[in-house]
Amino acid sequence: MKTLLLALSKGTELIEKTVIILAILLMMLNSTANAIGRYGFGKSLFFSEELNQFLIVAVTFVGFAYAVRKGRNIRMTAAYDTLPPRGRKMLMMLITFTTSALLLFLAYQAVFYVLEIKAVNRLSPALQFPVYIIYAVIPVGLAMAGLQYLIAFLMNLTHEGTWLSYEIKDGEAEEIGV
Repeated sequence: MKTLLLALSKGTELIEKTVIILAILLMMLNSTANAIGRYGFGKSLFFSEELNQFLIVAVTFVGFAYAVRKGRNIRMTAAYDTLPPRGRKMLMMLITFTTSALLLFLAYQAVFYVLEIKAVNRLSPALQFPVYIIYAVIPVGLAMAGLQYLIAFLMNLTHEGTWLSYEIKDGEAEEIGV
């Protein structure tokens, strides 16, 4: 079971990292080119804002899956922290299973949304690019996040301790002070 979970985890991690890195690099290049064009030559790129919006959608939904993998997603732990270890594990199993089910259901529904956009042949205003291709990242990102929660549920079901994801055990997640 652990080898199957590892293979799933590593496969989705490669996709997540690739999409996030490429999207952020494209946003940087696009914004830089647009600024140079606007201030250096007096002409903005007509598609710049639209392209960045599409890239932000990709970073948001795929980045969510990556945050879940690294145990860096937002968690409300007030009640969780007061429980004994066995109670924490049971609550974490409930949370990961229900969140996985919800995200996979939302991914399923998002597929129909994308198909609806495709059926009406909606094009982006500036680029005249089919919007459904860009929005196809939404069900993919939701499904990958749902898969990460499912993997966390299976890790908690089959292993000692409380797991936030395949690679992060409770108490090992990095705290971010704000």
